[in-house]
Order: sequence, then C-alpha cells, then structure tokens
Amino acid sequence: MGFSRIDCKFKSHGENCSAWLYMPDGIVKPPLVVMAHGFGGLKNCGLEPFAETFADNGLAVLLFDYRGFGESEGRPRQLISPRRHIEDYHAAVEWAYGRKDINTEKIALWGSSYSGGHAMVAAAQDPKIAAVTVQVPFVSGIASAAPIVRQNGAGYFFKAAASVFGDLWRAAAGQEPYMIPVYGAPDEFAMLNTRDAKTGYEALIPPGLEVIKVAPARALLTLILYCPARVASKVKCPALIIAGEKDSLIPFKAVKKTAAKIRHAEFVPLPIDHFDPYLGEPFQYVSKKQLEFLKANLY
Repeated sequence: MGFSRIDCKFKSHGENCSAWLYMPDGIVKPPLVVMAHGFGGLKNCGLEPFAETFADNGLAVLLFDYRGFGESEGRPRQLISPRRHIEDYHAAVEWAYGRKDINTEKIALWGSSYSGGHAMVAAAQDPKIAAVTVQVPFVSGIASAAPIVRQNGAGYFFKAAASVFGDLWRAAAGQEPYMIPVYGAPDEFAMLNTRDAKTGYEALIPPGLEVIKVAPARALLTLILYCPARVASKVKCPALIIAGEKDSLIPFKAVKKTAAKIRHAEFVPLPIDHFDPYLGEPFQYVSKKQLEFLKANLY
C-alpha cells in the first residue's frame, strides 16, 4: 500500500514532544495508532518496524518520544516517569483530535514493556480510546522488582536505595539529577540487569546512533510504586495483551492475572523472552497479530 512519514511535534504540558506521523497512501481519514517506547527507550530504537507494518496496511501511526527524551523538550533529561509518560500519551491523543485527516473516533494505543503499562492506564482514563494493544507489558512494580532484588542481593538493594535518596535530595535542592545506568549485565549495577537486559537493549539501538544510557535514580522508586494492574478493570475498550512465558523482566503470571481483569481482553501467551517481540520470527508473528486486532477494531 505504501505510506509517508512526517516529522511533527505536539505540546504536552507546554513542552514539545518530537513525533513521526505515518500516513498510509490512498486512505481518507484512516484510524490512528499512538505509540511510544518502554523504559528509557527512543522511538527509533526498535519501534519503526511496527509503525511501518501498520502504516503499510492502512493505519495512521503517531510514534513519539516522551518529554526529556530524544529530540523532545523537557527537563530533567532522561526522567523515566510513568506520570509524565501517561500525560504525553494523552497529549498525543489530544493533538490527533485536532487533525482533519484522521478518523478521531478510531484511535488506539500501543505499548511495549513499560509503555504497555502506560497504554493500559491511559485507556482506562480515556473512554474514547477504541482499542489498546500491548506486548510484554509492565503491570506491577513489586512483581517486576522482586526478581531483580532476589537476583542481586542485599548489596544491590542498599546501593539502589542510596542512589534514589541521593537523587531525590538533589531534586529538592534544585541540583542536577544523580544518574545511574538504565541497563547492564547481571554483574553490573543498573536499574535493569537481568540476563538479557544489556543484550536486549543494545540489539534495538541502530548502528551509529549515540544514546544516553543513564537516567535519574528516582526512576527506581517510581518503578516500584507503579502498578497499572490496579486500573486494568477500568479498561472498557477491546485489548490485546501479548505475554512472554520466559520473560526475564515482567513475570508472566502477573500479566495473565492483569489480563483477566479486562472485560474485553484477548490474552496471547507466547514462549518468548522480554526482548524477542522486536526482532526476527517473534516480530513477524506479534506484529501480524497486532495488525489483525487493530484492523478488526478500528475499521
């Protein structure tokens, strides 16, 4: 079918979010899929193939970076904040409502990992959302943090706690954030250091792209306190939830339990790990499944 990609921006709480708008060729007022990345990710790190697949099959896509990331405005830079990210999802939808070339009655939210949680929360808060599709979604901070703490032991816990409180003190004093690595190998101190965190993240970074691999330490505290599962029952639109049975970061049982709370949810368990949906055969299967779901609920 073909598509065009337009560089654009939208305002979120007074600051510009950098985005790409994909428009399918030959479709008048297509439905729209709003997409953003997960924990510390950028729009050009593994999400373009999904957006291109959807756009090449008749769906418009708005793929954006959160405030503080990539070319988006906002400070502190690299602040991983569920509250801010969800606000940006809502701002993206509001921007779309103002366009005449999009079917604003058919807007879906897409999320992966951390943004899977954001998409569910935003859909629970906005009854006008027509559908939501998420893969390996973050559903509970406690559920995700517990395996990391068990893996790394007490030393990791105390170092993480000290980093968080140090960063919060700096924030209160108006100083620059205390930054720690977003991901690392199992023997490295990082927010996420499961067996595939480092290889998984780095497999998504395009060759030659310089990315910032650190974030304010306070993100660890908000991660633990964040629980999209609490509002899952408020999601009224159709939902597709794809879970990894071997997921190292998101406990499979927690995702399955969350999916059961959504009245119109299709739950798809797959024998995959956390970063598998972005590449190879898992990507081909997952993106096709998502496309079928989106076309069924948006057209």
